Amino acid sequence: MAPSDRPVHPYRIGEAAAMLGVSADTMRRWVDAGRLGATRDEHGHRIIPGAQLAAFARELAKPENAAAEGRPSSARNRFPGIVTDVLLGDVAAQVEIQAGPFRVVSLISRESAEELGLVPGAPATAVIKSTNVVVESR
Repeated sequence: MAPSDRPVHPYRIGEAAAMLGVSADTMRRWVDAGRLGATRDEHGHRIIPGAQLAAFARELAKPENAAAEGRPSSARNRFPGIVTDVLLGDVAAQVEIQAGPFRVVSLISRESAEELGLVPGAPATAVIKSTNVVVESR
C-alpha cells in the first residue's frame, strides 16, 4: 500500500488541541467558525481528519501568521509556554520552559535572561532554528 493510499488518523477535538498546543475550547471555536472542518463519529464526538488537521497546522505555522502577531522572524519552530526554572550563573543562564507537553532547556546569557524578565511563572516562547534556541518574552 502506497503512503498516499493509507487511511489517515482522525483526531478527536482534545487530541487535535494537544497536537496544536491549544485548548479544546479553542479547537471547538475554530470548528464552529468554519476555520477547520469536523464530522461526528458514531458516538457524536467531533472528528477532524488527519490530513485536514495537518493542512490547518501548516497554515498556522506560516511566517505571515507570526508577523501578524508582531514578531516576524526567519525561525519557524515556535513553542509558547511558561518558564519553569531559571538558573543564573555569573555569565550564563539556564532557562527551562514547559511548552505544552514539551520541556525545552536553553542556555542564554545572564544579561538576556535578566532583560527579558525570565523567572518561573513568566510566559515565554522557545524559538528554535537549526540547533539554537532563542528565547523571546511575550
